[in-house]
Amino acid sequence: MPVPTHLAPFWSAFTASVAGVDEGRFYEAFSFGDSQAMADELADLVLRGVKRATTSALWTFEEHRKPLPEPGDLSLVTRGSGEPVCVIRTASVEVLPFRSVTAEFAAAEGEGDGSLSFWQAAHRDYFQRECARGGREFSDDMPVVCEHFTVVYPRAAAG
Repeated sequence: MPVPTHLAPFWSAFTASVAGVDEGRFYEAFSFGDSQAMADELADLVLRGVKRATTSALWTFEEHRKPLPEPGDLSLVTRGSGEPVCVIRTASVEVLPFRSVTAEFAAAEGEGDGSLSFWQAAHRDYFQRECARGGREFSDDMPVVCEHFTVVYPRAAAG
């Protein structure tokens, strides 16, 4: 997948500033969540080092015939407006039922109070909305993709 044209200057600044970048590892450009406000809030958590993980419904990858991210993949995170904020590198990916997500993973997501109960409530609401848009039904057995990542290029580094 190519870097979107409007994000190419940010991506170029990243590749010029970090030695040994394998540009073939570009995975995607995206914003977190399902609203501009949520995207902005979660991008800020990433920039502050609080959010180091994310979760997606497995069926969305299957529906779009999109491969799962792999360790070493690079993604460009944007605000809800599409403004680039950072580049992240996938550290690990695990697929498991929603009900099996651990407290450690919930804490790495960095949302709310960092507890598993907050994570479950917030993500159940999110996945119920996402499933409804996709004509699907949410279940605690629904497979989710749990991804840990590290920030490798923050916006502040771009000046």
